[in-house]
Amino acid sequence: MAEEELPGVLILDVGGTHGVLENLAALLKKHFHLITMKEFLGNKEEMSKKIQSIFVFECRPTIDRELLESLPNLKVIGNSGVGVDHLDLKMISSFGVKVTNTPHAVADPTADIGMALMLASARRLVEGNVLNFPG
Repeated sequence: MAEEELPGVLILDVGGTHGVLENLAALLKKHFHLITMKEFLGNKEEMSKKIQSIFVFECRPTIDRELLESLPNLKVIGNSGVGVDHLDLKMISSFGVKVTNTPHAVADPTADIGMALMLASARRLVEGNVLNFPG
């Protein structure tokens, strides 16, 4: 399938401080034509028709009424996190747009960190490290 035939997905950017991670962008490119916010704002008339999805990464881009009104073919907003507290679901659904998220994506890493912190605390690993290797 040619890139032009792929559905457009709006993202803030690739890489940098707030953009989608490079490896995640590579995965998205297999299924979508990536359109950055800069590209969208630079050519709203043409790009707005191509965008069928928005990929929200670390609460960006911000989803507001103005953005939704400018995307007539938008079908879904995919949030790359557990919660959707930062999204106005009532407003978004009034545009006929669905919202998805990844509720279990960080369950295992969160449990791993929790266990590591409990073990480190119980065994006083931080204090032991400081005593053995004073800085």
